[in-house]
Amino acid sequence: MKHRLALMLCLLPLAALALAWYGNEAATKRYMDGAALRASTALRLAVSALSGHLSRYQALPALIADHDDIKELVTRPRDRRLREAANLYLKDINGLLASSDIYVMTPDGETIAASNYDGPASFVGQNFSYRPYFQDAARGEQSRFYALGTTSLKRGYYFASPIRVADEIRGVIVFKVDISAIEASWQGGEYRIFVSDPEGIIFMSGSPDWLYAAIEPLTAERRARTEASRRYAEAELRELPVTRSDFDGHALMTVSDGGKGTEYLVLSRYMDAADWTVNVLTATAPVRAQALTTTIAALLMLCLAGVIVAILLQRRARLNERIQMQAAARDELERRVDERTADLARVNRQIELEIAERRATEQQLRQTQADLIQAGKLAGLGQMSAALSHEFNQPLAAAKTYADSAAVLIERGRTGEASDNVRRISALIDRMASISRHLRNFARKPNEKLAAVSLEDTLKDTLEIVAARLTAADATFEADLGNDPIYVRAGSVRLQQVLVNVITNAADAVEGLEDRRIQLQAARSAGQVVITVRDHGPGVPAAIAERIFDPFFTTKGVGRGLGLGLSISYNIVKDFGGNLTVSNHPDGGAVFRIELAAEAEAREAAE
Repeated sequence: MKHRLALMLCLLPLAALALAWYGNEAATKRYMDGAALRASTALRLAVSALSGHLSRYQALPALIADHDDIKELVTRPRDRRLREAANLYLKDINGLLASSDIYVMTPDGETIAASNYDGPASFVGQNFSYRPYFQDAARGEQSRFYALGTTSLKRGYYFASPIRVADEIRGVIVFKVDISAIEASWQGGEYRIFVSDPEGIIFMSGSPDWLYAAIEPLTAERRARTEASRRYAEAELRELPVTRSDFDGHALMTVSDGGKGTEYLVLSRYMDAADWTVNVLTATAPVRAQALTTTIAALLMLCLAGVIVAILLQRRARLNERIQMQAAARDELERRVDERTADLARVNRQIELEIAERRATEQQLRQTQADLIQAGKLAGLGQMSAALSHEFNQPLAAAKTYADSAAVLIERGRTGEASDNVRRISALIDRMASISRHLRNFARKPNEKLAAVSLEDTLKDTLEIVAARLTAADATFEADLGNDPIYVRAGSVRLQQVLVNVITNAADAVEGLEDRRIQLQAARSAGQVVITVRDHGPGVPAAIAERIFDPFFTTKGVGRGLGLGLSISYNIVKDFGGNLTVSNHPDGGAVFRIELAAEAEAREAAE
């Protein structure tokens, strides 16, 4: 027994050394894996936020480049009237879309119109031909670029599109998107997040002192490529003092700051469309401290176990069999208590980690939801623009046919018939102007003022916008507003937006069915105006009716809607002091009921 005790005392230091070495490595790996998993979630959310923020503006330059006023401006760039009109138009669009700047350039790179034309840092008269986004767009490409503005000295992401007139590139339109809001959300968090360009230069960072610092050596070639595009204007570029290493497959980076180095675990993801690399850094000091604490605890447990075993061995040498049995039972009880204690401690740590992760995820989710609501508004603007393009193509094709026919009739001396063709062309042009006016009014940003709004006039404007959708669904629209004019307390543009959403939803419901009627009725009732829109579709199931006005809830297929139309309409009606509900008609189909306060005065609300 004494020999066994001596052997155990000799082996105990060796076991402690082995545990200190291998145990610390194993614990560090375990905690490092956990930190990498949490950081990957933060990286995924950062990439999603950046992608969502930029994708909202991708299609807009090409859309505005197709605007008639913009095409006319690049055709006659020295016309002062056209310049002033374009400046005002770009400023309104810039305010509506909450972008940073919008400007138009001629093929030689001179800026002739800009949303900031009246600001101290106006782009008008500036030449940006050296920018890659201009060079790509001038060649007919849809280009993207990120840089520090040489005039505004503000960082941004640029979207550029060629302006074509009769298949000839006559100019370039550029959207500059502000990214400071996303960058601000990275400050003060658990992680250090930054975005680097292909040369390794930090362009966005939650740590302002890291901006324009390079995490790769600033070679002469890299400096030359950066200076050629003037990506960072006059900003001073420098190298961030970093040392890279690896731990069991995890990339590590040590940053020297004021003579003191801080080690970080690095996770990166390349964004191909933006040509960025998003990096998330988390300090490894807490991880290594946890691993060291775990190792020390294990060593203490090992030593304690060794002492207990030594005491037990001594006692077993002096006590009889009964005492030995009691000691064994006591050892078993202590082992179970230790196991239960360790299990409880592990569960508590896991619960704390999950709570922290859920709080971070909820915060990111709220930001993502706000971005998606704005994306839904821009998607609605894109759908209306597509409807406008469809409505323009048919009159344009008809006008072309009438013009060709008129030319032939004039040559043959049939001037009477030629005059009739000219009148038809004039009527088609009036229709296109009416459609353009309604869509432009619909896109304006309301100023929240409420007044008496004519329901009949608002419905007429609404039908101009949804006509293409009703035609596509082959739906029949019937309206009954009674014999007397009806006025409601609302904002005309926002009320029009509610009617567009409800009627479009009804068109989706009846598309492809045998009975494709959509019926709208309005009547006064106890100081209120009740507007009902009924379709003859399948109706609304009870389970869906409870959630139909929730944001992002939709029964449509992927790509056919974000589930925001009815939610936005519900909130607009609430802002008017009214109510929006849905029910099923006894004879089939869904019925949307809009209740608004009635007005007696025929004064339109200033929108």
